Amino acid sequence: MSYSPSYYIRKRLLANKPAMFGALIIVLAFLVSLLGYLVMPDDTKSANDGAIEIRKEGPGFAVEMLKVTKNQPIEHTGFFERMFFGKESKYRLVPIRTYELSEDSLTLEISLYHRGKSKVTEQFDLVDVVLPLKRQDDGKLYHLENSQVSGTAYSEGTGGGSQPFLLRKRELVSLLYENNIEKRTYLLGTDPAGRDVLSRLLLGTRISLGIGFVAVLISLGIGILVGAMAGFFRGWVDNVLTWLITVVWSIPGIMLVIAISLALGKGGVWVAFVAVGLTMWVDVARVVRGQILEVREQQFVEAARALGYGNARIIVKHILPNLVGPIIVVATANFAAAILIEAGLSFLGLGVQPPTPSWGLMVHDGYQLMTSPGSWYLLVFPALAISTLVFAFNLLGNGLRDAFDPKTKLG
Repeated sequence: MSYSPSYYIRKRLLANKPAMFGALIIVLAFLVSLLGYLVMPDDTKSANDGAIEIRKEGPGFAVEMLKVTKNQPIEHTGFFERMFFGKESKYRLVPIRTYELSEDSLTLEISLYHRGKSKVTEQFDLVDVVLPLKRQDDGKLYHLENSQVSGTAYSEGTGGGSQPFLLRKRELVSLLYENNIEKRTYLLGTDPAGRDVLSRLLLGTRISLGIGFVAVLISLGIGILVGAMAGFFRGWVDNVLTWLITVVWSIPGIMLVIAISLALGKGGVWVAFVAVGLTMWVDVARVVRGQILEVREQQFVEAARALGYGNARIIVKHILPNLVGPIIVVATANFAAAILIEAGLSFLGLGVQPPTPSWGLMVHDGYQLMTSPGSWYLLVFPALAISTLVFAFNLLGNGLRDAFDPKTKLG
């Protein structure tokens, strides 16, 4: 029984355990980036919900939070909108140590979280903590009669609309315990702004993979076009394009990215996408040119010319399909390089801008606090994330290179 070449390629790849390990890490990273906010402890936009009082707390830190209802309407967020863009938080976070509710009033006595030995207390109105936006024509938010709270509440959502409410004290207390007191555990600690490091690492996966994907698409488009023209037409076309490839290849990648970023204006996600993509096409062009110089002399290309096919059809329909293997290998390597370049760009402040989380930005924050006691995790965790994902792409790239090599022995 004869098997197709693709069968042997798959068999070689599946037999390569390091490549399969790298592929598993990449698949998990893609799942995390796809699900996004659904798998993050902090599902607010840009995972930006924090409290400055708990800044730079180490891994495993746990604290009780008082969630004070914001005095503004919050629009409802649908499932897919929440998954891709997060949601607006309805609460302002107040880290606390203890709380006590007055028996004869609706006042919360809060002992705030504080690192030092000093005890800081603050009083909160129970109604202000629990109820959504309230308003009356006479300017009063609510009034209290016989341990009952009545007034006019404006409902949440885009529709608005007011409705009267009447709540007894025990109902307010029940709402407090149900919605406004919560114990939070920060598995990887908090950053200098008191935000959850784990959530920002998970969201940073989406940024890194997104930039890598777009950068690879841009590099493939430009690299295949330039490499195919240089290798197929040869002559003066090859000389000019090879000179261009050599010039761009001689410039350090990060320097070229910085120059393009500055030329495009302020930093940002899309600027990082384009800048990284425009610097990575050279490797693709060199590989495609070299492969086409070899393939164009084969008999099936001569047969296509004899049939009167145009150059564009010969390149697209007959030559490029034979270069899929080398192109996939170089694209995988470029994916890893794009992640590193994006991290370097964000580290320098020319890529993704706050509050959007990026592994490069997180490394920069950790680097700034290297001498601060107990802040090691702010540098180690994002650095490990970058190293792990780049290592996974390199393992997969090596496996693909061996799989497309017919000389590789099957295990």
